[in-house]
Amino acid sequence: MSDKQYLDLPFFDSRHRELEAQAEQWAAGACAGLDHHDVDRSCRELVRALGEAGWLAYTVPAAHGGRLETIESRSVCLLRETLARHSGLADFAFVMQGLGSGPIALGGSSELKESYLPAVGRGERIAAFALSEPQAGSDVAAMKARATRVDGGWLLNGSKTWISNGGIADFYCVFARTSDDPGARGITGFVVDAHNPGLRIAERIDVIAPHPLATLSFEDCEIPDSHVLGEPGTGFKLAMANLDIFRASVAAAAIGFARRALDESLTHARSRPMFGQRLADFQLSQAALADMATEIDAAALLTYRAAWLRDVRGLRTTRESAMAKMVATESAQRIIDRAVQFFGGLGVTRGQPVEELYREIRALRIYEGATEVQKLIIARELLRD
Repeated sequence: MSDKQYLDLPFFDSRHRELEAQAEQWAAGACAGLDHHDVDRSCRELVRALGEAGWLAYTVPAAHGGRLETIESRSVCLLRETLARHSGLADFAFVMQGLGSGPIALGGSSELKESYLPAVGRGERIAAFALSEPQAGSDVAAMKARATRVDGGWLLNGSKTWISNGGIADFYCVFARTSDDPGARGITGFVVDAHNPGLRIAERIDVIAPHPLATLSFEDCEIPDSHVLGEPGTGFKLAMANLDIFRASVAAAAIGFARRALDESLTHARSRPMFGQRLADFQLSQAALADMATEIDAAALLTYRAAWLRDVRGLRTTRESAMAKMVATESAQRIIDRAVQFFGGLGVTRGQPVEELYREIRALRIYEGATEVQKLIIARELLRD
């Protein structure tokens, strides 16, 4: 069982401790025996189960079926950490409901919010966030997808790739260029339903930790004016605001993976006989375990500081969230690598928990802003201050 002392920190109150305990109990049962061979089906089932259990109500605001008035960073982080400790796919299914529908909560009309968000919170509609393109990942402003004004709406042409929930989503929040203004200016957000005849799943993407991913193709995709998110030309700010809400939770998911790796390592080290002793009796093993535990605590402090500052102080936490994501994901990679080393040959055997964690953690150092981008964000914020 993972160390829960961090829950006693002043970042949390009693309702957060109750939330973590309830989520832990649920995840221990619901995440056992997931079928990773049919990821699409498992993801759909997880979204439905998360909705029925009430966890997805933390990904939408109360006005549209959510549990809290606004999306609270600490609750999302605690849920992601808990789910990730049990299943990377469960964590993925949970957060994509928030990230995928966040632009609607932030910039959608009242009609759009009421049409989409309650169903997202109940797990009845699967959401997706379509921002990246083949040549526009970290450099979002380089996107080429274009939406052109027509009578009563827009025609969208172009492609998006690395889209989580691509192929199984019921709708996509898509960002495209709507003017010739340079850089980030002139980008607009749209809601595109999966059944729109102008949308095609061009390719399903197979990655080392199975998740639903796809490349989307838009060919004269008709979008009504009612499905525009915010004012035309403000899409970049909307997309970045959405990422800001959920960036600290990426760090929380990494902590969940790291805590599981430490738990597995401790159990193995205590029981593995070696040269007449236990693996845990060797000083090299003890030093490695000490490093793992310390890095987890450091990452957790950064992560929940960022979440607390956003929730309680109402501060813009771009710098703090970037620090948390950078430290948590990089340290989790090191921790899980040490765990694999602890297990020796078993550590690289498919199906072992540490082997699964080794594949799960790698993407977190890339998505929602690679580590190198987080460093640029931190430096930019420092220089601005």
